[in-house]
Parts: sequence; C-alpha cells; structure tokens
Amino acid sequence: MDLNFSGSNLRDYIRVIFRHKAVIITSFITVTVSAIVGLELKTPTYESKVKLLVTAQKQVESPYYRGLGGGEGGGISTTQSEIVISNPVIERAVKVLKLDERPFDYEKNFCSPLRAWAIDIRQKMHEMLRKVSEIKHFLPEQEGALSQVENQDASVAKEVLWQPDAFRWAVEGLKSRIKVEPIGGTDLFTIEVKDFSPVAAAMIANVVSRSYIIFDLEQQMAEFQLQYGEKHPIVVQLGSGIDKITKNLTGVTLPAIEAIGPASVKIIEQALVPISPAGISKGLVLLLATVMSLFLGVMLAFGFEYVDQTFKSPQDVETFLNLPLLGSIPRKGFRNNTLIADSKRMSAFIPPYQNLSDQIYLLMKDKNLKSIMITAASPFEGSTTITANLVNFLANKAGHKVMIIDANLKAPVIHNIFNVPDNTGLANVLEGKISSEKAACDLGPNLTVLSAGNTSLNPTPLLDSTRMANVIKAAKEKYEMVFIDYANLRSFKDACVLSPHIDGIILVVSEGKTRHHTIKPLLAPLKHKKANLLGVILKNRTYVIPKMIYERL
Repeated sequence: MDLNFSGSNLRDYIRVIFRHKAVIITSFITVTVSAIVGLELKTPTYESKVKLLVTAQKQVESPYYRGLGGGEGGGISTTQSEIVISNPVIERAVKVLKLDERPFDYEKNFCSPLRAWAIDIRQKMHEMLRKVSEIKHFLPEQEGALSQVENQDASVAKEVLWQPDAFRWAVEGLKSRIKVEPIGGTDLFTIEVKDFSPVAAAMIANVVSRSYIIFDLEQQMAEFQLQYGEKHPIVVQLGSGIDKITKNLTGVTLPAIEAIGPASVKIIEQALVPISPAGISKGLVLLLATVMSLFLGVMLAFGFEYVDQTFKSPQDVETFLNLPLLGSIPRKGFRNNTLIADSKRMSAFIPPYQNLSDQIYLLMKDKNLKSIMITAASPFEGSTTITANLVNFLANKAGHKVMIIDANLKAPVIHNIFNVPDNTGLANVLEGKISSEKAACDLGPNLTVLSAGNTSLNPTPLLDSTRMANVIKAAKEKYEMVFIDYANLRSFKDACVLSPHIDGIILVVSEGKTRHHTIKPLLAPLKHKKANLLGVILKNRTYVIPKMIYERL
C-alpha cells in the first residue's frame, strides 16, 4: 500500500496500525513512563492567596503614595508587586517564619521516593561543590562597611556583617514562590504563595501580606516623623498599629477587624489552607499522556508507512507494477534453500505453494505456455527457493511432467536444494561437451533437474547462443512444463538474452524488502525487449491483522 488514502479502505488503515504496532507500543511505553517519572519527580505544591485593597488614603501627602489610586489597576499592579517582593517585606516574613532554618531537604517530607532520591543526589553534589570552594562572598556595601570598622577584630566583623547563605537562599526562594496579580478594573490585587505544605502556604501568604502592611505603615510613620516629630499623636498611633500587627505575624487567621489593618492597603480576604494541590491532577495528566502517546504512535506509524517505499501488500504489488499477483508465500519460518516437506513444522507453507502451483498451471494452460523463467529484483528475494518448491509441487503433488533448468551460471543453487551433482550441467551443454539428456538428472518419473554445471567462460555469450535456444526447445518438446531459474535482475543482465527463448517471465518481490524505485528500472529492459511478463509472486507475506479482526472488516 503506497498510502494513497483516497482509494484506501478501513482494512488498509488497520493494516498500517498492526504492521507498525511495535512503533505504537514503544511510543505508548515511552511517553507513559516519561509522564509517570515526571509526575514522580514533581512534588505537589499548594497555593494560597490573600486579597488586598489599595485605598491610597493616608494622613499626609508624600511621593511614596502618589499615583496609587485611579481604579485602573495598571499602576497598582507594577508598584504593589514590586513592594510585596521587596527585601524589607520578604526578609521580615522569612525571619518571623524562620524559613531560613528549613532543612535543605525540606521537600523530602512531601515528595515521592524517586524525587527524594534525586534530592539526595543534588544535596551530595552541593556539598561537594562547597568543599571545593569554601570562600565566603560579601556584598560590596558590606565590604565598604568592614573597612570602616575600627578597633574590632576583622574576623568578628566579617561574621557580623556577612549575611548567611541560608537566609539569602530563603529570601530568594520565597520571592520565587510569590505571585502578585491585580484584579482587572479594581484597586484589588492578590498575593499568592506556593509551598509543598498546604498549611505553610496559607501561613506564609498571611505573614507576607501583614509584613507588607507593616512596611506600608512604616512608610507613613516615617513621613509623619519628618514633618511633626516622634511625639505626634498620629506617629504614636501608627507605631502602636505596627506593634499590634507585628505581634500577629504568626500566619494564623485573625478576626476580620484585626486583619484589615489601619494602613492604606487593606486585607479583604485572608489566606486559607488549600484543599488540593495546584495544577492538573495526576490522574488527568496520565490520561492525557496515554491519549497523546497513542496518537503519537499512530502518527509515527503512518509516517513510517509513508516513507517506506517497499511492497507491503498484494494490492500494492498490483497497483504499482500493473501486473497480476499469482500468489503469496508467507514469511519464511524455515531455513532458506529448503524444499517444503509434509510436516507439521512446514504445514503453514503447503497451502500457499499448492495454490501457487495451481494458479501457474492454469495460467500456462490457458495461454498455451510451456517455458517460464522465474527471477527476482535482487539476490535477497529468494526466487530460487520458490522456483524449486513450485516445481516440486507441480511434479510430485500435481503429477505434471516438469523440468527445472538452473541458468544461474555464476552462483548456482539448484543442485544444493535437490542434492544433485554439479560437475556437469547447463554450462557444459552450452560449451558442447555433453548433451542435455546426459547432463540432466531425473529425480522421479515427473521431475528432471538440469543443474548449472561449471564453466570458466563468460555466462552471457553461453546463454545468448543457439545451443541455449535448442536446450529450451528440446525441453519444451519433452516436458509438460519447463521452469528456468535465473539469479536476479540487479546483479546480472542475462534476462534480456533469455527472454526471446522463453514463453513468459514471473517476477518475485519480497514484502518489506523490495523497493518501488529499484524494480521499475530493472524491468525496463525486459519491457523494451517485449518480454512476456506474466505476473508477480509476493514472498515474505505477512498477515499483520489478526484473523478475528480481518474477517469483520
């Protein structure tokens, strides 16, 4: 089948799927296993969010608040998202929740064993890198401050000024897990936090939002202190509010009144403990992976079918070569160059050869043919084995008087199949050293074999001779059917030489091996000589669709 789907039927599509079932199965296993491994390597995360309102109402005008209002959400989005993930806000949350004290393998408390194994590997590599380079890095401003420290031991000063790696990692890690999003058309925005623990996700979201409000109150208080001093009632009130919210930096859900706060940013909804992990459920992911793997496998199957330019079915043979299919031989389950015997091991090959012999007999009788040459496109098609078994069935099963002539003078095989001597044969007859009657070997009342014999001469002139024509003519007069085994069309060019002396030529092609683009150039010289191409025998025929399904299509 050449994948001309306009003329295809359901059976053709099913055949493609079953022919490339290994590709589909491999695709299914690969994608599904990859999805399972990917899910196992990904620890479920929980998302919890706080909803806030930016009122921008304050006790004093200052550049800090300018532009917060307006209700459009654009300025709020950029400004507030940057403030929420700023160091003053995040560092306060990290310190309160002691996120810097989380172990390096904190994720192992929630992940799968496979992910835990990967974390252990990563931790070992991290420790190796730390041992290789144990140099502490300092911020530029810290180094500048260090140079100004007087009357203090340098090592102590460094320890004081150096910000621990764990704390910095915790700050950056929390920043990466926070997402600030505005609610379109309003002055509302949300702070969303991800964590492996649902409880921790809610607590962190609440603490970050309150830390953000504290930062907002501190900015207001700083403005009032600059204008009115530290004793001003509003400064005292703001300081009291800061202290109150600071005491509530526990992440625990507060009463609505306490949670709202006195700042220009109000908490509308506090974070609650999420019920289920964020994202698509594992079951749905596996289902999608299964469907996509099957879809990918089928697409690959049809892709391989499209690029595979070999003969794959009887319909493919007849369509491409425009020759009738005379018969099909199943994929070999026995050693090559072997005659089919009546045994259980070879029982699957007996019906095909019987049908093929009957078909050829009827063809020869209907068209009054006596001599046929059987050849193949290449030496790998196994046309000699088919010829030998066909002759054997016609002679010993059907009772026809048959002669087989081995015209493969360069690489003869027939004598090995029929176990006859090859010291004298066709080559010796063509050289005039012996008659064909004496060179031939009778293997019973109905079967005679004329092996190739031995010669040091060029086979082409021998085959293109009057003696060869006389050998074929004499055989046709004596025997009911004469079969000539010829090597192949690719390696030898003698087929055109023999074609005028024979009644017809049968071509053997191998399913899944013989390519379309190689066979037509090989047949062109025969067609130019107007050789009688009778039909095709399809070897290595496979029945990929199970019989139960095939019968119902």
